Amino acid sequence: MKLPDIDRCTEIIRAVGAEDMLPRFGHLGPGDVRQKGPGDPVTVVDEACERRLTAELAATLPGSVVVGEEAAAADPSVLDRIAGDAPVWILDPLDGTANFANSVNRFAIIVALAYQGQTIAGWIHEPVTGRTGVVVAGEGGYIDGRRLRVADTDRLDQMTGLFNLPGHASPRREMADRLVSALAARRSIDCAGTVYLDLADGIAHVAVFNALKPWDHAAGVLLHQEAGGWTALFDERQYSPLIHKGPMLAAPNRSSWNAIAAMFQKEDERAQP
Repeated sequence: MKLPDIDRCTEIIRAVGAEDMLPRFGHLGPGDVRQKGPGDPVTVVDEACERRLTAELAATLPGSVVVGEEAAAADPSVLDRIAGDAPVWILDPLDGTANFANSVNRFAIIVALAYQGQTIAGWIHEPVTGRTGVVVAGEGGYIDGRRLRVADTDRLDQMTGLFNLPGHASPRREMADRLVSALAARRSIDCAGTVYLDLADGIAHVAVFNALKPWDHAAGVLLHQEAGGWTALFDERQYSPLIHKGPMLAAPNRSSWNAIAAMFQKEDERAQP
């Protein structure tokens, strides 16, 4: 299929960040935040940005459809569009909503374009920093025109890991604790967009994801892969936006992915009766 104007899409996303998001950062009122579910906030900014992105991005590609996080929250059948025949925009209009609502500056806009169940282009934009990752399948990933490359290392003691520790005792928690001790550093995941930018740019190295909501991962996985990284589910399936359950592991290369996945597999085997 013919791609839309990639630069025009980048301009739209940056404009939404500058005009619709940043002016409200730190200035939300009491009625501007509500809970979609336990620990799952949404703000009036999420909703306004999704409306604008939906209209303007769809206009760049006639015949395309849109799957937005907030639209899917209201009507889960919207997710079925990803498996359809039309090109589909997958939108996270405000990734890191809790951070945004609490005036923490780690948040992003994530946009992916998928076709026949595969991501073919993606954008991750941090309005505060201005950092914008752009990727087209087979053409590499870039931040502001600079081609991205993952970090070149196989040594865990040189890596920074990004994942959230299980909150209860379990074999997987034991493995996660040992992985923490083997790594040079660990950070918790509070904004998937920032995580993927850091992975693709060699700032971070390893990430483990559990829930695989397509608006969080479709653009980021492609960006990481085009930067030379290896991302797959623990059963070795390659990611697609049609897959919504993890866990999934991102690593700088296949050999480091294999080593870390094998450690988790041993723990999973121990957990079997």
